[in-house]
Formats: sequence, C-alpha cells, structure tokens
Amino acid sequence: MSAPTTDRRADAAAQPIRKQRERVFSGIKPTGTPTLGNYIGAIRHWAAEQDIYDNIFCVVDLHAITVSIEPRELRQNTRELAALLVACGIDPARSALFIQSHMPEHAELAWILDCVTPTGWLNRMTQFKAKAGEDREAASAGLYTYPVLMAADILIYQTDAVPVGEDQKQHVELTRDIASSFNHRFGETFVEPRPIIRAVGARIMALDDPTKKMSKSEAEGSYISLLDPPAAIRKKIARATTDSERTIVFDENRPGIFNLLTIYQALGGGETPEQIEAEFAGKGYKEFKAALAQRVVATLEPIQRRYAELTADPATLDALLAEGAARVRPLAQRTVHTVKERVGLL
Repeated sequence: MSAPTTDRRADAAAQPIRKQRERVFSGIKPTGTPTLGNYIGAIRHWAAEQDIYDNIFCVVDLHAITVSIEPRELRQNTRELAALLVACGIDPARSALFIQSHMPEHAELAWILDCVTPTGWLNRMTQFKAKAGEDREAASAGLYTYPVLMAADILIYQTDAVPVGEDQKQHVELTRDIASSFNHRFGETFVEPRPIIRAVGARIMALDDPTKKMSKSEAEGSYISLLDPPAAIRKKIARATTDSERTIVFDENRPGIFNLLTIYQALGGGETPEQIEAEFAGKGYKEFKAALAQRVVATLEPIQRRYAELTADPATLDALLAEGAARVRPLAQRTVHTVKERVGLL
C-alpha cells in the first residue's frame, strides 16, 4: 500500500532536492489564467515527465512586475497559477513547486549576473523590442534586464535543461552565454543548460487568427482559458476560424482546420492524423467542432474540479508552496554562496 499523500509530501519536504537525474527548471509568469495552448505545449508535459527528470517548477512573479500590474491582481494571479499547476498534475511530492519571490536568492544572483553581462547581449534580445513597443524609453529597466533574471532562475539550481518554445530559445542561449562567460572568468561554477523544444503540438494557434500563437493577451475569443466553463468553450470553438474547403484533413496550408485538428489530436488517446481524418471523413465542420469541444471540456473538467478544491483550502496550498521552497533553498543558497566567493563578495 502506498503512503498517504500528506506523508509523502512531508517526506519530500524534509529533504533538499538532489540531482539523481537530469534537473529541469520550468518557470511560468502569473499574468492571467493559462490557456489551452499553455497546457498542451508545456504544462501537461511537465506533469507527464515528473518521473523522468528532477523537476523544479516556479511561479515567476518577479517577472510579472517588469510591466505595470495591480498588486491585488498579481497576488490573485500568483495563487491561481500555483493552484492550477497542481490541478494539472504537478505533484509536490515528486517535484518542487514554489513562488519565485519567496526565494530572495534569485534576485541576489540576478544582480551579480547583471554586473557581468554585456549590454550588447541584452540589446539583441528580440522579446524586449516586442514587449516594449515603440516607446522603449518608457519601458522599465526590469523589462530590459529580465533575461538576466531568467538566467539566474535557471543557473541557481544548476539546471541541465529548460523546456521552452521556439520564441524562448534565445533566452536559454543567453543563459548559456552568461554561464560560459562566468565560468571562464571566475572558474567552473554553473552548468550550461540546453533547451528542450518539442516540435509536435508545442505551438497552438489563436482560434480567430491561426497565424498567431494562442495568447491570453489577445481578444478573449482567440483563446481557451483553463478555467473557461463548458458553454464558453463550445461557443469559442464553434466560432473558430476554418476555411471554405470543408474537408477535415491535416494540411498545414489550411492553418485554421490544421490548428483545430492539432488540438484534437493533442488531447486524444494517441490517434494518428490518418485515424482522425478517417473518423471525420464525409462529416462537416459543425460535427468536428462539436467533437473537439467535447474533448476539450472533458480534458478540463477534472482540472477545474481539483482547482476548486485547492482554492477552497488556501492553507493547504500555502503549505505546499512553502514545502517546495524549503526543498530547493539549500541548493540556491549554496550556488549564491559559491558565486559570491568567486566574485570577491565573501
């Protein structure tokens, strides 16, 4: 008989995380409820791979304040995201889950790395240009330097690999450059992490414009939130962009139907594209969209039920997050101590 969950949590929290397998760090910013695209492209893989890697999951709230956000909204988003990660299958008994700002070592290491990172490297970061927009002079210094904070998040745990989308690959490359430069200048200190990029199902597109990535920063009808009720999900999918050809086939030259079929396959039981095409041969978009909506609703129902349980018991959620921080804190402190010795602060 397996030990009760509470006992397993206590046992896990009592021991600092050890590097028995490759260590993977994953951070997600609390800027609103994650989308179905976030779930398919990242979160479900995080949950599925907990027995493959030594996983560290972090709600990166310090990154959220690089742009304007109301304090109440930030607090709510942070707790909501932590609860959703657990509801999606992140098991605090097998993985460390915590809030970034609860670990001040992240900010301390980021400042030291800021001081050894050339501004020329930051000038090449494309995401700053995209997020700052035309009025870059008004953007915060934190938005400009947040790739260094991201590097600190990763390097502080001697991370071997970081799961990212193509749009975040540049940040892992910068992290490698910072680690390599520091190691060359001060002696071997950091592991140089590699990106993990999944090609299949990793990029889910917007429902209303399948040429754009699904994002919660776009119009509400463009994405499905993990907390959307069934009626909203069915309505959004019914209105999703397709085309006038009517046949239901995996054709990348038809981005609307290709995106919907990608979602259907990703949430299924391992069907091949050929099997899915055969399932809907001779059927119309209305029937396919109804089946897709039902698959999405069925996927999200247990997640939403578990989320409701967690948010109804905030003390338990706080305890889970505190345990996660306690597990990784010795490793973070050890890295920062070594770095401070190397640069002459100790």
